[in-house]
Amino acid sequence: KSFNNEKLSVSTLREGEKTKIFLLSDRYTELIVTSSPRDRRLVEHELVASGLEHIIWQERNVRRDLKKIRSDELFGSNFGTTILSGIAGIGKTTMVQKILYGWATGKVYPQIHFVFHFKFRDLNVIKGETSLKTMVLESYPYLQDVLDKIWEKPEHSLFVFDGLDEFKDRIEFTDSDRNPVPRVSCPGPERLCPVADTVRTLVQQEILKGCSVLITSRPTALESLDHIHTNLLAEILGFFAEEREDYIRRFFLDGKIAAEVLRYVKENDVLYTMCFNPSYCWILCCTLEPIFKHPEHKQPPAKTITQLYSNYIYNILKNHPRVSENPREVMLRAGEMAYEGVCNRTIVFDNDHFYRHQLEPSTFISGFVMEILEKDDGGRKVVYTFPHLTVQKFVAALAQYLTPVRRNLVELLDQAHKENDGRFEIFLQFVVGLSCPHTARQLEEILGPLHHESVGEAIYWLKVNVEAAIKQSWSEGGKRKLLNMMYYLFESHDNSLAQYTLEAVDILDFSSLALNPLDCAVLSHVLQLCDTIENLDLHQNNIGAEGMQRLVPALHNVNQTSLTYLLPDSSDLQLQ
Repeated sequence: KSFNNEKLSVSTLREGEKTKIFLLSDRYTELIVTSSPRDRRLVEHELVASGLEHIIWQERNVRRDLKKIRSDELFGSNFGTTILSGIAGIGKTTMVQKILYGWATGKVYPQIHFVFHFKFRDLNVIKGETSLKTMVLESYPYLQDVLDKIWEKPEHSLFVFDGLDEFKDRIEFTDSDRNPVPRVSCPGPERLCPVADTVRTLVQQEILKGCSVLITSRPTALESLDHIHTNLLAEILGFFAEEREDYIRRFFLDGKIAAEVLRYVKENDVLYTMCFNPSYCWILCCTLEPIFKHPEHKQPPAKTITQLYSNYIYNILKNHPRVSENPREVMLRAGEMAYEGVCNRTIVFDNDHFYRHQLEPSTFISGFVMEILEKDDGGRKVVYTFPHLTVQKFVAALAQYLTPVRRNLVELLDQAHKENDGRFEIFLQFVVGLSCPHTARQLEEILGPLHHESVGEAIYWLKVNVEAAIKQSWSEGGKRKLLNMMYYLFESHDNSLAQYTLEAVDILDFSSLALNPLDCAVLSHVLQLCDTIENLDLHQNNIGAEGMQRLVPALHNVNQTSLTYLLPDSSDLQLQ
């Protein structure tokens, strides 16, 4: 049994300190896990997944109706395949680490005698065919003489496969017309076959019948698992309010600073609502730590999501300088690689990606942008990934303002906006948000001025698309686009632009569109900037108590508001 999972490695923004090691027990905050995952379509968009009913779902269903599952309850008495789902940054890998540490210390799952842990990103480097036995021995060579005996009783073995969404190949767990290539039969753990077929045969109990399998994945990669028999299909929902507070208190050892950060975050609707996601919580705490520890520096805390990420990158660049490197050039190349990754849904990068973008991995990782990319050298090949998908999208957006070659930013934004799968929504928010002079000012200290022409093009694109979204808001799709535009207006922090684009609007209709507290906070901010709205239609929006609290400050700017307020007992109250 291995105790390698006892410690948690956390990147830091402090000068001269690349990583800090904590005991898992000191930093781990329990996550909310439920056995009834939501519709996959409702959680595909990474940042606005806090919306599309996330908190409403928690309040109406999880707290009252659904049984929460502890990490030691993922397997019942009948072991089999368990699927653990959750959006990016929600804590899947860290929960796996906690499970493995709990098992290794004898606290959970005593029925399991051996655990074989794999990350799909590591399995990506395997070329051609291999066998399950080879896969295991390359990670656990000390089992060479006893592995065959271990597999005589497969019911005592657990196979963990982390990050299905990061696997380069599609695994066809069930027969499908979309799979024209005949699947390979792997009748035993020594039979050579593609990695995808090895995983499939374990899940379908074609080999080592009676073993247990745990697969983690983002919801967008679960389609192939829809029709397999599972012991449990669970979803990590992240933090409730009490877990958010617990995480922040654990992060800041100084109770006074923790209380000040908590107070500030609670006063900022957008930042507080984001904190259901542990990765956002971590980025938020990393960014606020130097501000609240050293108030004499007078660095203003972030108010928008773009400002938060700007502060995050600024602190990295400020505290990890490299005299021999041009920070603007390296940031541009990293951003171009990040943008290519967003376009191609790539979140794991290797030396080939670095070579194409004229980046030197060793210099890059050891240099002043070390905190932007994390390396994962647990497998045969060193690969790199951004700490979170939103960091990748921010760096991709920043690159649009650093390029020395003039490009038509309006055309690029138009193309991204046409995609309907959600992967460019946060990227667009960041591009628009960086057009705000106040937001970009700190980064310009190190990277030099952002291109003025690109700033103008971003503002022009936003103006045109807000006006277009208003005209199309009669349809459900048009309402969703208009709500996205409210986010972009909020991120731009351009009050005059918001007033100008909405001055001719008499009616804003978001009826029948689910609005979460974050949506309501953003909408409230924009509404407070104009007093021309005659009618605001919020019928059947599933607005709960927290969302209503966010909206109230703006309602006096509207002559007539029609809304459906979701009461705590799940009944609806129609208000006008």
